[in-house]
Amino acid sequence: MAVFPAKKFRGAADTNTFAARYRAMMARHPFLMFGLPFMSIIVAGSFVLTPATAVRYEKHDRRVRQMTREEELGVGKGGRRVNIKDEYYRLAAKDLDDWEQKRVKRLPGEHDGVL
Repeated sequence: MAVFPAKKFRGAADTNTFAARYRAMMARHPFLMFGLPFMSIIVAGSFVLTPATAVRYEKHDRRVRQMTREEELGVGKGGRRVNIKDEYYRLAAKDLDDWEQKRVKRLPGEHDGVL
């Protein structure tokens, strides 16, 4: 069985390319050529993504805001009074056996799910 050499064969055409020089530098200084750029990208990405997450939480805070005491008192005023017995009899009087299934109208271009 043949013995393969540990070093790969590099032709004369490959000796002056950027890839060959990078490969040689990588063998001598692996941290400077791979580790440092990798860690720099991770740290820079953290700084770049921080404003994006801040926008997300600011949007959430605009949607969910704290109500004042006056708003709290006025929230339930406009509705009708609910009596549990009246609601029970109203639902019991409905005919639940006579119904028809209807499809929801889809938006234009939306897949309707019909095979």
